[in-house]
Amino acid sequence: MTVAGIMKQFQVVGRKAATDDHPNPEAYRMIIFAPNAVIAKSKFWYYMHQFRKMKKTTGEILDCVEIVEKNSRIVKNYGIWLRYSSRSGTHNMYREFRDVKLTGAVTQLYDEMAGRHRTRPRSIQIIRTGTVKAADLKRLNPMQYAKKDVKFPLAHQVMSGKRGQKALSDRTFTTQRPTTFFG
Repeated sequence: MTVAGIMKQFQVVGRKAATDDHPNPEAYRMIIFAPNAVIAKSKFWYYMHQFRKMKKTTGEILDCVEIVEKNSRIVKNYGIWLRYSSRSGTHNMYREFRDVKLTGAVTQLYDEMAGRHRTRPRSIQIIRTGTVKAADLKRLNPMQYAKKDVKFPLAHQVMSGKRGQKALSDRTFTTQRPTTFFG
């Protein structure tokens, strides 16, 4: 599986193909993170083969829908429980991320696991996700931004695109250095 760009959240529903013996087999639903619907269906069959001994050739996909988050204007803390395979074995892990969407937090997870642990996307299995209250955070990185009085000061900035002039000036270059401290 390739992870290029932002991950999306899909709900995939599938079942074993109907036969004369079982005209209405049991349906299974999974929430899967993937870049597109084709990879989401492929991951569905991967997990169904592991858990229920069903394959794509003996089953059918009933529904594949992208789930879109309703409120994506507020930054939330997300906890992600995962399992991944490394060179030395299989490991369980819990990670915390801050993002406006769950899909953004999962994208951060894949990027960070590739950077810190050299884990390929095919080796990562997301077990569970959830929002975490600021008081319940365990990791230091999200904890430092979850305070009420967090500030992001702009220490040094250039006031305009062209130093000391109007933005739509005819001179592109100037001989004056910018003043960046306005303390």
